[in-house]
Amino acid sequence: MIRVSEAVLPGHPDKLCDSVAESIVQAALAVDADAYAQIEAGIWCDQLWLSGGYAARGEPLQVERIATGSLDSISRAVNPGARPVQWQVTNAVCRYDVDPLRWSRHVNDQSIVIGWAGYDAKVRYLPPEHFLVLEFRDALWQACCGGGLACCGPDGKLMVRLREDADGFLLEHVLVTLEHPARLGVFELAERVVAVLARRYAGLRKQDARWIAQWPAVEVLVNPNGPLSDAGSRKDNGQTGRKLVMDYYGPRVPLGGGAIYGKHPTHIDRFGARQARRLAVDAVRRGAGECLIRVVYAPNVPEPLDVHVELSGGDVRRIATEELVLRG
Repeated sequence: MIRVSEAVLPGHPDKLCDSVAESIVQAALAVDADAYAQIEAGIWCDQLWLSGGYAARGEPLQVERIATGSLDSISRAVNPGARPVQWQVTNAVCRYDVDPLRWSRHVNDQSIVIGWAGYDAKVRYLPPEHFLVLEFRDALWQACCGGGLACCGPDGKLMVRLREDADGFLLEHVLVTLEHPARLGVFELAERVVAVLARRYAGLRKQDARWIAQWPAVEVLVNPNGPLSDAGSRKDNGQTGRKLVMDYYGPRVPLGGGAIYGKHPTHIDRFGARQARRLAVDAVRRGAGECLIRVVYAPNVPEPLDVHVELSGGDVRRIATEELVLRG
């Protein structure tokens, strides 16, 4: 069976927007643990658009400073000496001067959420192709932040293709596109990228014999479109919540549709997805081969309207669905 999945680095424009939205949510929670927040961001070149709203007891947030600080921190992670971008911010984030508990501790929206788990802890109960692409993403990002790919990024994306059968996971193809300094040629970039990925893959093979491909047999493409020294929001626009497949389980597992970033933790999209995933992982730990949980919520109804559980392999007879109830 052919499996594919992809991921992007933190400097990808969509992920920049997720980071901005989440930084404002976390700032609201820092001043009020019961804070309500729904924040969206859009980005293009040096333009940043913010919308949404929050309610938090305490001093108003310096929303623009928080947002631009988040963007600059990602840039400085790979290039500490980089000059901060002079962002042009359009700020339409509203502060609601109300007790946030009226929204943040009950189901205030409809939602369909999906929780999935399979395999085992060696792949973090994820589809192996998605586990692998996230491992490679993390390896590249660590190398960009002062390692063998220092000053590369922060924008980049990658994709993996493997074959899964009874013998294990046969990695066949890795594609990487990575922003890099103009002084670094594509061939040298490719050598460095391959070295980073090879080290991470070797470590995975030591921990898990199911990774059966020998690294020299893996086809690796690096920047097949040529040099990429001016990327990020200068070349592509971004929006919050456009990387849901990457944020969840990859393309093999269906999505409920709710974004993870930019919402307070008890928003039903976020709470439900987290709880459903926890229950699915627990089911696999107790013997199921694979578990998918679909939960449906309605506004102002703390109990789910529907909980559908699909189990394959093993023998798990009960899912503790009471954990899916959001109690105020």
